[in-house]
Amino acid sequence: MRIILTAFFGCLLLWLAGSCVPNKRVIYMQELGSEDPLYRELQTVPYRSEDYFLQYNDVVDIQIRTTSPELNALFEVGTGQQGMNMAGGQGLMNGGDIFFMTGFTVSEDGVVELPLLGEVAILGLTTQQAKELIEERLTEYVNRDDLYVRVRLGGIRFSALGEFVRNGNFTILQNQITIYQAIAHAGDMTPVAKRNEVVLVRQYPEGTKSFRINLNDKRILESEFFFIRPNDMLYAEPMKVRELGTGVNFVQTFQLAVTTLSAVLLVLNAIN
Repeated sequence: MRIILTAFFGCLLLWLAGSCVPNKRVIYMQELGSEDPLYRELQTVPYRSEDYFLQYNDVVDIQIRTTSPELNALFEVGTGQQGMNMAGGQGLMNGGDIFFMTGFTVSEDGVVELPLLGEVAILGLTTQQAKELIEERLTEYVNRDDLYVRVRLGGIRFSALGEFVRNGNFTILQNQITIYQAIAHAGDMTPVAKRNEVVLVRQYPEGTKSFRINLNDKRILESEFFFIRPNDMLYAEPMKVRELGTGVNFVQTFQLAVTTLSAVLLVLNAIN
């Protein structure tokens, strides 16, 4: 019986130890061999677009200034600039999306409605192209040298699903964020997340593409995936250890092994 228990306990420890999560699977930006793939493209779903840029439901911050005080007052009210000046500070401190209240959402028809100009079609344009289009429309009322237009995205919106501490849709009120900043905003990944195979879904001119990205690899810093783009979706799959229900680290695994062995001994003693 002792031999059987010893063999059983040894096998159990080997199995549980193999179920622990190694540091290599958790540490970001390691010096991995060049033979390890950084990502694998999974699928492209075609849809109509031009070089990505402004998309449906994007929130765009548009600011217009001219040499005319009357026009400036009109644009301030129409673009919600007064509301941003009064509530912007509190909205940012509370983590709110101030641009949702003061910016312009690209409609299903691909337009934004501006004071004086009415509907302006900006779907599929870059922010620079949208700026030039608005300037061109404004020249009907003001000389080009007497106006200033700024068009920018109202923050970076992305989704985090799967093995994140906080799942959901997020908005960061910055012009640019890295993938690690996005992960940090979602509370980091859980210990059992597959950091070497994070799925990223991103919109491109020819359609939506999905990739598997190795965040353990330092080469991510030099790749196109280092910076998050608007409407990106991150999905972190769980490691096999979660399905097995074993411990994340050695202490947890050892505790599980001891508990299992104790239960086996109780059963054997009851039988004897």
